[in-house]
Amino acid sequence: MSLLDQQKAAPPAIREVVNFLRGKNGPKLRTGVLNGKRIEYFKGTGAIKSLLTPAYAKLKNAPNVASEVEATELMSQVIRHAFFLRVDRGETLTLTSGQTKSKAKALTVNQMQMFEPNFYYAWFYEGSQWTTYLGGAIMVFVLLAGVMFPLWPPMFRQGVSYLSMGILGLIGLFFVIAILRLIFWIISIVVVPPGIWIFPQLFADVGFVDSFIPLWDWDVKKKKVKKEGKSKKSKKEAGSRSETPDLLAPPKAALGSDSDTSRPSSARGGITIEEVPDEDD
Repeated sequence: MSLLDQQKAAPPAIREVVNFLRGKNGPKLRTGVLNGKRIEYFKGTGAIKSLLTPAYAKLKNAPNVASEVEATELMSQVIRHAFFLRVDRGETLTLTSGQTKSKAKALTVNQMQMFEPNFYYAWFYEGSQWTTYLGGAIMVFVLLAGVMFPLWPPMFRQGVSYLSMGILGLIGLFFVIAILRLIFWIISIVVVPPGIWIFPQLFADVGFVDSFIPLWDWDVKKKKVKKEGKSKKSKKEAGSRSETPDLLAPPKAALGSDSDTSRPSSARGGITIEEVPDEDD
């Protein structure tokens, strides 16, 4: 029996558990290489933790899980339907995709298919495909609508033309603002250095509204807060050390004072070291 046949034979309750684990509340996924192909796998402890979360408890058609023992028993039932298989990890491989490099473990399917928390399991199920089907249907609809644009009613075609002109106008306004702010910045460097930026966050990685807040700002490089905090802390520590008296240091005797020199060293608060002659036995 193939993997697809085993997955189709799964009862609805088991399929509900699998869809939950394959979703956003499932265990942490890792990337491995199995038979030359990338594949996602997870650790058994991660699946058990996911089954004990409040998100799983909200499922209506899924089996109840109240402890790690029950979660392990449930996962032992799920693995029989080959939604995921136990794998062994091998050496670390370097994967290249364009200019980016990533590391992944080489995986091999273990012949002893059983569930244990410390084992690793590779997914052979992509989850619910309704979003893929819906996205494909929308793409086909958009392509057909674009091809059949000459057959649209005149009112719809006129509305699309107005909409496209409005979008082009917004894009042109954006470029005009970028050019004007650059010219203003060049003038402000000469007049009021270090210069002023209009809409300083226009090209920052923020939201649309935040791109226009604040209206202007000085062209000053912002220092890192962490370094400033460390420098202030070190200065405070140095100041506190200099202000506190050294109580453990012995008092210094005043030079040139007969009264101090006439006193014994023990009375002056110093420490004396007496030389004891060596005695022969």
